[in-house]
Amino acid sequence: MHLKVKHIGMSSGGPLIAIINKEDAIKLDVHALDRIKIEKGSKEAIVAVDIAKTKTVKPGYISLFDEVLQIFSVKKNELVKITVEQNPLSLYYIKKKLDGETLDKHEIDEIVKDIVSNELTEIEITSFVCGCYINGLTLYESAYLTEAIVANGKQLDLDAYPICDKHSVGGVAGNRTTPLVISIVASAGFTIPKTSTRSITSVSGTADTLEVFAPVTHTKKEIEQIVKKTNACMVWGGALELASADDKLIKVERPLNLDPEGILLASILAKKAAVKATHVLIDIPVGRGTKFEDRKMAKRVERKFKQLGKLLGMNIKIILTNGSQPIGNGIGPALEARDILTILQSNGKLGPQDLKKKALMMAGILLQMVGVKNGYKRAIEILESGSAYKKFKDIIKAQGGNPNISIKDIKIGKFKHEVRAKNSGSVKYIDNKMITKVAKIAGSPEDKGAGIYLNVHLRDKVKKNDVLFTIYSENRKKLEYSVSLIKNISEIIRID
Repeated sequence: MHLKVKHIGMSSGGPLIAIINKEDAIKLDVHALDRIKIEKGSKEAIVAVDIAKTKTVKPGYISLFDEVLQIFSVKKNELVKITVEQNPLSLYYIKKKLDGETLDKHEIDEIVKDIVSNELTEIEITSFVCGCYINGLTLYESAYLTEAIVANGKQLDLDAYPICDKHSVGGVAGNRTTPLVISIVASAGFTIPKTSTRSITSVSGTADTLEVFAPVTHTKKEIEQIVKKTNACMVWGGALELASADDKLIKVERPLNLDPEGILLASILAKKAAVKATHVLIDIPVGRGTKFEDRKMAKRVERKFKQLGKLLGMNIKIILTNGSQPIGNGIGPALEARDILTILQSNGKLGPQDLKKKALMMAGILLQMVGVKNGYKRAIEILESGSAYKKFKDIIKAQGGNPNISIKDIKIGKFKHEVRAKNSGSVKYIDNKMITKVAKIAGSPEDKGAGIYLNVHLRDKVKKNDVLFTIYSENRKKLEYSVSLIKNISEIIRID
């Protein structure tokens, strides 16, 4: 069959998709998401087909998304040849996972290859994520997934040893230790290239916060040059295609608020393998409202990380930390950035001390992992001497940011609402999940200045009418919505 091309003027975001009329679909005997081959001259592409039930696409025409048009460069009304193709085998493997079966190395590799090459639609990728969420992944499936993500992506080419890295599994509002840890470890002379994700389920991902200081989107070659100059980088991994399959999995996880454990393990370690990390510190916050609410759950994941690390040949250390409350005061990109800069500029004298202490602890452990005696003491010396701040400025400059940025330069939302204590007492509980939800409704992380500034932590004494936290937003309506949500919640912060 030959059909005339119609430009739809839309992007699918990656997958190769075309739309044909229902009458032509019947003639070809294809259904939605079946595959067809499009041919024009010497060029061809296999695409997923969608069926138009209205007159948006007339019989005899085929509407092509931008990604397909980039392959062919065909003009409107030009004829292309259409034939029916067999669906990718990876769809059969995805169905196996949905049915609760275990996948082997070849099957997982096929799924990942098809994700990277845009052979699968977002609906099909979502089905894979749901299968992993419902039925879980074995340790070997996680290892196969890690290896497949790395093998089908790019890797940094760094002439260094050891190469350090760190990661937090998330679940705690704030907790922006990365810029502090990276600055300290790099200042000590060790290589620590940090690639981070944007927010999946949190108020702000590390990349969202760091973007307040400097561009986080760089090419592989640029990253290698930044690391060569400064021993470090703090960039968004999604632009590098270091683990592009992982970034596409994250894209479909975000709207569903899903973070399957098996994919979580593979996702974290794939990013570490892609930067050729040899020594990795992983933080698992434990506490009510986090991803791991009890120690038993966290210990199980700790064992899996260690086992997976051995399979992949990585030196991994896991720490279980207190996740019963937010870390730091600022929650949201700009507010977190202010906390970080305050600590660094004051050499640790000012800013949220809980954030500083956790960062020093993590930096100290990493330094000890690579052979530095009294790593914690050395980390303190680096922060208090101003060396960490100097290194931070070097990294920001190398990434194209303003190394002399001040607290006042970091703008926060102009609309705000203060939440006050209804009675006197001490803080007994802070709801991590609701703090996150309210900050996201206020606009974070898309609106950099949105979020929450927390004035209290657990066991703090407060008086009636003291400000517990302030909501910031760049949009009045978003602020009003976040405030209305609070009124329907019994308590975000409990005071007895």
